[in-house]
Amino acid sequence: MSSMNAIFAQGIQKKFGAVTAAADVQMTIAHGERVSLIGSNGAGKTTFVNMLTGYIKPDAGEIMLDGQSIIGMPPRQIARMGVARSFQIPQLYHSLTVQNNLLAALAAQQSTLSFLQPAKNTDSVARAAEILQRFDLSMHADRLVSELPGGVRKLLDIAMALTSQPNVLLLDEPTSGVSADEKFPMMDTVMRALEGSRTTVLFVEHDMDIVLRYSQRVIAFYSGRIIADNQPSQALAMPDVKRYVTGEMSADTDHA
Repeated sequence: MSSMNAIFAQGIQKKFGAVTAAADVQMTIAHGERVSLIGSNGAGKTTFVNMLTGYIKPDAGEIMLDGQSIIGMPPRQIARMGVARSFQIPQLYHSLTVQNNLLAALAAQQSTLSFLQPAKNTDSVARAAEILQRFDLSMHADRLVSELPGGVRKLLDIAMALTSQPNVLLLDEPTSGVSADEKFPMMDTVMRALEGSRTTVLFVEHDMDIVLRYSQRVIAFYSGRIIADNQPSQALAMPDVKRYVTGEMSADTDHA
């Protein structure tokens, strides 16, 4: 059964001292799904992402990608299996242009790259141009990253993550630090760029407007446990999600 899914997690346990970061986490995500992971700070969502990418090893349980266990694998090996990640703070080369950032990302995918092999060749320039067009970044190609507004930096970071053509893309708060005017156009661009692909996308997100608009499914965490796994509107309407995640539980329905 697990081989039919992009991500399969079962019985995941993780403690940091007396703090439970994951308590019997079960999760199955299909190829091509767009899933938001939500929860307050410390709820366990980022711990799960760090286990999925190999930066943290669970105390118990199983995580599989396309039917293959990744427990104990180093992050680089998991990345080579098709997992890419963008970060809340974009990991960019601020002194380089947008195009050269993409060229650097493309060069990093070449395991045979050496200092004698230039990153800027005809094929990589053509590939970079295609990515720039997909993400509406062509007009910024020659600008230094340090000159870009927040939304454009986030787009570039996501575009760089996609240079590896991943099976699973993890977006860590993609709209964090992005202005209200930029966030929806930015996410619209990302979704258009992913159209037609089987890339599974996991958003770690605090903005419920983004969650409702761009997710097919929501998985909510609280105290290391999954407290909801449903379509966005249904998940956000659940009492535990209102109480522990969005803070919308009214006084008359709250209980100990």
